[in-house]
Amino acid sequence: MSDQDDAPQIYLVTPPEFELSEFPDRLAACLDATEVACVRLGLATRDEDRISRAADALREVTIARDVALVIDTHARLVTRLGLDGVHLTDGARSVRATRKDLGEDAIVGAFCGNSRHDGMTAGEVGADYVSFGPAGATDLGTTPQAEAELFEWWSMMIEVPVVAEGALDPDLVRRLAPHADFFGIGEEIWREEDAAESLRRYASAMAS
Repeated sequence: MSDQDDAPQIYLVTPPEFELSEFPDRLAACLDATEVACVRLGLATRDEDRISRAADALREVTIARDVALVIDTHARLVTRLGLDGVHLTDGARSVRATRKDLGEDAIVGAFCGNSRHDGMTAGEVGADYVSFGPAGATDLGTTPQAEAELFEWWSMMIEVPVVAEGALDPDLVRRLAPHADFFGIGEEIWREEDAAESLRRYASAMAS
């Protein structure tokens, strides 16, 4: 998962819950429909058996298409499950220790809400990317939005790649595309009947 100087890339996030009998095929259709840089396994469950079975199924899909697969939060499962890295959700707090545990080759990303300070700290201690969000407005009043100004400032001042995620729509993607390296797209497409076609629309918005 690397930054590029041209159009931003898609960072695809799984639903928090899915059926193993169906979802790998939906994922495969999305990866075949448009270029994806990375997939994040973001199951809400803490059941390691369910997580492991999901990781095994998705890894077959991503390896066949040379797409990186990372896991949300569970850094200690990365090596055992043969994954490419981890997406940490506690800002910068776990980045240094996780980088030491997983080594330099693993992808270590950090979700930092809307905090510039956490983002800068995460980058300084070894994060490969920093994620801010929700980038769009949500109905959850307790969740502060990561405003467009944050992405504009980051893209001018900081070299660490930045991911915009949460409550995205194609218009917002178009506005943020000059300032984001990746868009974390998940529920935005999975709630649609044809997720692959929905993902194509987001890819078109990123390119425009």
